[in-house]
Amino acid sequence: MKSIPFIKMQGLGNDYVYIDCFRQQISSPSDLARQISNRHYGIGSDGLVLILPSDKADIRMRMFNADGSEAQMCGNAARCVGKYAYEHGIVNKTTLTLETLAGIKQLQLHLNSDDVETITVNMGKPIFGMEISFENHILNCINIGNPHAVIFTDNLDNINLHQLGPTIENLPCFSEKVNVEIANVQNNKDIKVLVWERGTGETQACGTGACAVAIAAFKKKLAIPPMNIHLKGGTLIIDITPQGEILMTGPAKEVFTGNITI
Repeated sequence: MKSIPFIKMQGLGNDYVYIDCFRQQISSPSDLARQISNRHYGIGSDGLVLILPSDKADIRMRMFNADGSEAQMCGNAARCVGKYAYEHGIVNKTTLTLETLAGIKQLQLHLNSDDVETITVNMGKPIFGMEISFENHILNCINIGNPHAVIFTDNLDNINLHQLGPTIENLPCFSEKVNVEIANVQNNKDIKVLVWERGTGETQACGTGACAVAIAAFKKKLAIPPMNIHLKGGTLIIDITPQGEILMTGPAKEVFTGNITI
């Protein structure tokens, strides 16, 4: 038996268990992710995030979904990692770099006194995929660290996310599965979004998903940046630089700390 200290954090309700691997090692993160993510028999979360040393950046992040699969990137987790690293003394600067499987991302921390209140993550440039026709929907395929399929609809109430989400997630054309966002453009600045994340299911928010929605809306001339992407857990501000890089700004919160025995 082993006791592991952890911290529970959330970004707009997208909640993960974070483990500081500057101070300890985790040998089987996929197994641990499945155990701790269970909301009845574990801590309960959308997955597991390891905060690690890096020889390429200030810190490194590994993120595992609730089913144990490893994801390339998570925007909400990236913000939480930045907050943790600053407030727990791993870094002592407000502009830092984060190594992920999707490359190195730059984080800008916005402080209120000594507390990190919001974080802006430069998500880099998107990779545009094909538009795919599926049933009565058009899937706008975009990769912004993770693969996404964005659907625009006039009425979110007409969408059964728990039926449509897993169906699209597991379509054979997506070799690594796909995250699904259902978006309703309310005006040229505000978009309301439902999220289905691969390997997890419906979540309160998805940072890379919010970016994918904003990019798709801008490309289709449905909205202009900066945009307010309204998710179940709250709102992210998505901007696009003249160079085509995506900037995501939002909060990160510490929920509680503890130890879990495995």
